[in-house]
Amino acid sequence: MIKTAQEAVQFIESRQSFGSKPGLQRINALLDQLHHPEKELKVVHVAGTNGKGSTVSFLSAMLQEAGLTVGTFTSPYIEELNERIAINSQSISDETLTTIIQKIQPLIESAEQDSDLFEITEFELLTAAAFLYFKEANVDLVVLEVGLGGLYDSTNVVSPLLTAITTIGMDHMEVLGDTIEEIAEQKAGIIKKGIPVVTGNITANALAVIDDTAQRQQAEVSHFAKDYQIEYKGPDPKWGEQFDFYNEKGKISKLTTSLLGKHQTENAAVAIQLFYYVCQLFQLPFTEKVVKNGLKKTSWPVRMERISQDPLIILDGAHNEQAMKRLVENMNTEFKERRIFVLFSALERKNVEGMLQQLLEISRAKIYLTNFDYPGVLRLEKNYQQVNEKRITIVSLWQFGLANILDKISSDDIILVTGSLYFVAEVRQLIKDIIS
Repeated sequence: MIKTAQEAVQFIESRQSFGSKPGLQRINALLDQLHHPEKELKVVHVAGTNGKGSTVSFLSAMLQEAGLTVGTFTSPYIEELNERIAINSQSISDETLTTIIQKIQPLIESAEQDSDLFEITEFELLTAAAFLYFKEANVDLVVLEVGLGGLYDSTNVVSPLLTAITTIGMDHMEVLGDTIEEIAEQKAGIIKKGIPVVTGNITANALAVIDDTAQRQQAEVSHFAKDYQIEYKGPDPKWGEQFDFYNEKGKISKLTTSLLGKHQTENAAVAIQLFYYVCQLFQLPFTEKVVKNGLKKTSWPVRMERISQDPLIILDGAHNEQAMKRLVENMNTEFKERRIFVLFSALERKNVEGMLQQLLEISRAKIYLTNFDYPGVLRLEKNYQQVNEKRITIVSLWQFGLANILDKISSDDIILVTGSLYFVAEVRQLIKDIIS
């Protein structure tokens, strides 16, 4: 029997051996045993290739500012697993996590080999744990981030009040399909009959798939740049981005995100439009003050995160080509004249060569390609250096790479740590230990 939080986390992580398996039969079997806590929750369901985590954070902050108690389920975690399940931005406590897992463990442990519960995955277990926690805490609203895809993701057992699809890009093709249209179809799987959906800045061919699904489901679509829009005003002198927002309610001027990067204004806009809908559903006032304060209070680690000012160290988990493209645009917009030392690693199943070629578009970038201790990490022996031998250096241990960069930089230089979220989180922990 599980007695400590450490044992609870070990039990959760022991399910990693079953991998990631799309499908709803296992999660439904577990929720059936738990008397379906998800059916008692009010949910906003958010899918997308990139931007869904930031959108969840922006929306959660505005909802809290409006006085609601908000549960969030996100992935992956940065420092500890508890972060994935939170209420009002506070991670689930060790004690509560232990209690929740104590209720679930016997159901799984006693499952027969031919039972749906037998091979339940880590993500499915966490999803059920989150639902149980939010139900017992009686939260006002849950903002639920899709893990992978949408249609067959274990979060897709909910009957939401609202759905959102932030972006569509080429990622997880081994599961979701080889074309933008196939991936869009998977993401659009969260759209439910008669339930409004908010779409972000999505290319026309992917949006056509989403619109077609919404039409079949008789779901109203609120489109970016059509039903709501933004006017980008440029970087904030301190940190973040400035923009104006428009929708049928009118205009909110001089908004500022706490997160750096032009694309964060688009993510914020999706969140504001969702917040507008929630205000209507909950009969809350949609006020400029709440929107502005919510955006300013939003934090989202390793998304253009400034973790040190001197030297300037920026962390960004750009873990696929779409995210990397936006990162490069941001760096060239914000820091065009500065020399940038990039510490980069990724998983082998990603297009590492393509991501390196994009990083080389940062005009004064010097790239240190490395690896880290994680299953499926890129293999340095594949000679990725050939992409550009003058500007790419291979470093077998990222700790040596970081030390090398710190030894070389001047006061005007920037360190950018990017690639896999797992990698960036690992580097973040060391940097925090050093500067604390």
